[in-house]
Amino acid sequence: MFIEEDADIKVTKVVYDEETIKNRVLELGKKITEDYKGKDLVMIGVINGALYFLSDLTRAVELPLFVDTIGFANIPDTTTKTGRVKITKDVDADLEGKDVLIVEDVIRTGLTTAYLISNLELQHPGSIKVCTMLLNPDRLLLNLPIEYTGFEINDSWLLGYGLDRKGIGRNIPSIVSVDIQS
Repeated sequence: MFIEEDADIKVTKVVYDEETIKNRVLELGKKITEDYKGKDLVMIGVINGALYFLSDLTRAVELPLFVDTIGFANIPDTTTKTGRVKITKDVDADLEGKDVLIVEDVIRTGLTTAYLISNLELQHPGSIKVCTMLLNPDRLLLNLPIEYTGFEINDSWLLGYGLDRKGIGRNIPSIVSVDIQS
């Protein structure tokens, strides 16, 4: 299943299968379509993790919209403690006065998302809200404008649908729980 037999990753179960993900993305797209009708929507995906979700979600939104991406690199051993991140790819869109919807693959503590929001606020958008495929509410440290959530998760290590371990596993079409051997 997209993971080599001798890899240090062992898939333990399918948490959300392809059909469940597809149906939830369609539901989110319908809700976003209703909420942003008549607005100037810019959807910004956080790469690389949100690429699959961003692609499917934007196709489920039946509105004219601008799609952009932003990339981050975590500063080793600090992100979970201080929220320190470095932008590796900034947005190209002019956000002034526009309604921005940040698309995340997963939000755990919310520190990176908070940094992203504060960075985008400098461009004076009309609004900023967040859509995340996965949310761990038990680890969330900050109050964020999370408007749309695909699924709530716990602390399990997950792969697939954009989630990875050292760059591997993003292309698994479902979201799976794994044990890490090393």
